[in-house]
Amino acid sequence: MNTVETCIISELAALSGKIGCYYKNLVTGETCTWHGDIPVIAASVIKLYVMTEAFAQIEAGKLAMDQEITVHRKDCVPSCGVLTYLHDDVKLQVIDLITLMIIVSDNTATNVLIDLLGIDNINARIRALGFEKTILNRKLFDAEKAKLGLHNYITAEEVGALLEMMYRGTLVSEAASARMISIMKDQQLNHKIPYLIDPMPQAPQIAHKTGEDDNTTHDAAIIFSREPFILCICSNDTDVTKLEPAMGRIAKRLLELQN
Repeated sequence: MNTVETCIISELAALSGKIGCYYKNLVTGETCTWHGDIPVIAASVIKLYVMTEAFAQIEAGKLAMDQEITVHRKDCVPSCGVLTYLHDDVKLQVIDLITLMIIVSDNTATNVLIDLLGIDNINARIRALGFEKTILNRKLFDAEKAKLGLHNYITAEEVGALLEMMYRGTLVSEAASARMISIMKDQQLNHKIPYLIDPMPQAPQIAHKTGEDDNTTHDAAIIFSREPFILCICSNDTDVTKLEPAMGRIAKRLLELQN
């Protein structure tokens, strides 16, 4: 094994559950994947694909960033997020819903956007981008569909490929890709991949999206170091208290390998 593989596998192989990891150096092209093609229940990482379709519809003129949407009490679902705790019939622009969906992982904002965009349109976009294992089967906190076994799925590799498109300016458009990265850099949930990097002197910026549920934890990131790289770690049926610190250690070690 090379040094990158050692860094990743030495941390993950000892942990329980279904864990997938994808790494790519965006300068050299060096790639390491560890069970990265295994589908896992998506949790909030599926929101990256909702955001992608939102920007595609904005660019196509089907939506406007400043279009106002009313969020009703009936739209509200449990945390993460803030909209559930605000007054009824709050009005927000489409870009506000996208931002809340990503930086505080607002579930209500996500469901409002899914209704606005259409599940079929989101999945058509996923397929058009070449992703075969990623799918949005239902809105968040849809208990009836969850009981039927309908879940949303991602893989570490496919999320990594989405992030690379974003980095290279080919996801929807160069301008849309840059705006999506800018939003992700404002992520407020930073206790996983960024945890040990943020306190470092001259720490690089990190654009990322987390996801979590019972025994599930994900983080998918572009780390803008001297040689920018993608790191996606996704899991189901794992010990979250052990995997999340491991994410931070892996990210920090990969950054240190560039120095």
